[in-house]
Amino acid sequence: MPTDELVVSTGHGPVRGRTGSGVDVWKGIRFAAPPVGDLRWRRARPPEAHTDVVDAVEFGPVCPQERNPAIALGDDVVMDEDCLFLNIWRPSAGTGHRPLPVMVWLHGGAYVFGCGSQPLYDGTDLAVDGGVVVVTLNYRIGALGFADLTSLNDPDEPRFESNAALSDILLALNWVRDNIAGFGGDADNVTVFGESAGAGLVTTLLTMPVADGLFHRAIAESSPATSMYDHERSARVAEKFLVAAGVEPGDRAGPDGLDVDRITAATMTTFADVPADNPGTIAFAPVIDGDLVPRHPMDVFRAGESLSVPLLIGTNKDEAALFKWMKSPLMPIAPTDIERMFAAMMAEYPDVTLPARAQITSAYSGMRPKVAGLGVARDIAFRMPTLWLAESHSRHAPVYLYRFDWATRMLRALRVGATHATELPYVWGNLVAGPRDITFKLGGRKTGEEISARMQSRWTSFAHVGDPAGDPGLAWPAFDERGRATLVIDADDRVVDDLDGDIRRAWGDEVLSFR
Repeated sequence: MPTDELVVSTGHGPVRGRTGSGVDVWKGIRFAAPPVGDLRWRRARPPEAHTDVVDAVEFGPVCPQERNPAIALGDDVVMDEDCLFLNIWRPSAGTGHRPLPVMVWLHGGAYVFGCGSQPLYDGTDLAVDGGVVVVTLNYRIGALGFADLTSLNDPDEPRFESNAALSDILLALNWVRDNIAGFGGDADNVTVFGESAGAGLVTTLLTMPVADGLFHRAIAESSPATSMYDHERSARVAEKFLVAAGVEPGDRAGPDGLDVDRITAATMTTFADVPADNPGTIAFAPVIDGDLVPRHPMDVFRAGESLSVPLLIGTNKDEAALFKWMKSPLMPIAPTDIERMFAAMMAEYPDVTLPARAQITSAYSGMRPKVAGLGVARDIAFRMPTLWLAESHSRHAPVYLYRFDWATRMLRALRVGATHATELPYVWGNLVAGPRDITFKLGGRKTGEEISARMQSRWTSFAHVGDPAGDPGLAWPAFDERGRATLVIDADDRVVDDLDGDIRRAWGDEVLSFR
């Protein structure tokens, strides 16, 4: 039941939470005006104020999307374009006079799936055991959040704005800065963290001048940091989306009249077609618009101009196996697709000396072609961008690099291993996703609980003081280009210098991505 003891006044009006399971929780707090009608293709605007106390005890609607069996949204989820809501967990033992660190989560889902209210992201365990305030949020996804329709603008009356999803996140971070003190959080100690697409948003935020001061530490789990495109490429994707949605070329009013089901269907058509036509690319991602994102993030990192905040970043050992298992078009795993990807990269960089294909593939010699393909896909999408980024950022801010290697016997039997997103249950402490979850069917639960406790201790220690040492635990040295220390997270953690050194040397130092 809601309780008046948990009424908190925010800048837009009072909200009432509820207590349970060791935490005080507020769900479905509106942080932006409904992005509907004239605001559908525009950046987020602040919400209207209210004077009545609003019960914040149910999650708000989530951005419309196609259901994906790998991403459980919750049994009672409601989809609606009016989806910009956030949720807060804090330890119910109270904060005394000391505000707690704040951890703001950006969900993953290839920029087309997911929400902040997924059961996996229940913040109870993380908040209680870590002594932090946890915030999760929805941002617009798919075409609603990432389609760049600015090429349709009338110069005298622009109606489309780029990077709507990034604007949602920026507005949510502003809301946290202005209001989190009332929920026991420290507005001067905010960690933004995310996984996959969410981690891509985190690493993008690190290069955005408008985000300076909105967070003080960052955690990026499996960031597709190089998957971002300029206006020319994003305009071509927008054309594909409009064709899929049945909008005639040049019809500036067409996108406004689309019903949301058609937008969702066209989003998924484009999502499948783009990587099929151009292996190694994705349909929807932040756009280099010269405004919110002035330059390609990797260029900003390489220039030493990323925001100087401590960064915890890493990848999983078998990232690509999930995409193969799901038969996803997102990653080029087949040899023919890898050949097409390399050819496109060579065409993309005619003036840059790239490592020879033979030099790169030498790092995977002795492997069966499909296994080698998984390695190449993993490394071009996740591992190498993470290493390139860590090198640059470590020159002016602390960086802690990890690789997640743990896989239960069942996941190894399924040949997915420590694949993409398998670290998430351990970070959140939500190890079993219901009675049908087979992760621990062949054992490993006790070890999993120990790994989860260590990861949560490290992640929240980083949020508290910027150092993921954990207590107790193996020391985790900061990454630098001399030692290249990497924490390998497994049944027993260990620190390895220059992990994946052969792969790193084979790919070389030139940042490769599609622009």
